[in-house]
Formats: sequence, C-alpha cells, structure tokens
Amino acid sequence: MASTQFLFSGFGGQGILFAGKFIAYKGLTEDKQVSWLPSYGPEMRGGTASCSVIVSDEPVGSPIVSNPDVLVALNLPSLDRFEKDVKPGGYIFCDSTLIERKVERTDVKVFYIPATGLASENGIPTLANMIVMGKMLKELGDYSQEGIENGLKKVISAKRADMMGLNFKALELGANS
Repeated sequence: MASTQFLFSGFGGQGILFAGKFIAYKGLTEDKQVSWLPSYGPEMRGGTASCSVIVSDEPVGSPIVSNPDVLVALNLPSLDRFEKDVKPGGYIFCDSTLIERKVERTDVKVFYIPATGLASENGIPTLANMIVMGKMLKELGDYSQEGIENGLKKVISAKRADMMGLNFKALELGANS
C-alpha cells in the first residue's frame, strides 16, 4: 500500500490550508484515497495554521498525522514544533527566506527553498506556498503537468480563475529551484 502523510504548517495567511487542499485535490483527481484536516489558531491571519493531508492507495482510517512522511514548514515556529515528528527517511521543506536555522536531524532529507524571496522577486508575493509545493512535488517524483492542472482546477474557484497562470508560474519556479 502506497500512502504519504503530509503536514503543512506556518502562519495564517501564508496559504497553508490552500496548499494542503491542492495536494488533496490533486490526489483525488488521480483516483487516490485522501483526507484533509485543517487546524488553525484563534485568528486565521497571523495565528498558526497547519494542515494534515494523507494521500493513499487504500482507504484512510484516520485523518490524524502524528509522524508525517513530509513536513512543509513555512516559518520557524512550525519547524521548531514539528521537526522531531517527521519519520526517519522523510522529507522537510523549509522556506529559507523566513527560517534561518538549519534542520538538526540527519535522518531526513531537507530542502531549503527561498520561497518568500522568490515570490517577491517574481511579482507573486502571495504564492510562496506554491513555490514550495513545486519543489516538493518535484523531489517526491510527483510533478506532472496533468496532475497539477487537475488539482489547481479543483482548488481555484471560478471567481479566481485569473490566478491559475500565476499558480503554475509559482509551481514551476519551485520545481526549478
């Protein structure tokens, strides 16, 4: 059974829940079993936000992710809180623009992406989350144009369809970083 447990975490307003929903919808469009469980502090913007996603070939028994295969940390408090929980051999993706320290563990694969800096430099300041998603999907060997397009079509509302191209740009920036 192939199953991947993801944990996305950062400040509210960084697109944590959107990134998790994108991965969940991408999995659904690829006929996977999926769970998506958001969690956030009392204020959505500025408070902490995290999101657990499980993508599996088999039905998902519980949406709780205690020991993720993949951690996406978009701020230092998230890395501090969840670094120890990642399974040995797992992956940690950090926004190195906002996280200055290095991961202390040596039994995980770590990627430092200057996502917030890249997003600002490329005129897409609100899409650092998707830059990290592009890098993550590439490193996991799951970066397919069709899967990404299908996932984005599900997660981006018709009202925000103008954001489709910018999200693709962000994903490509991440994949090529």
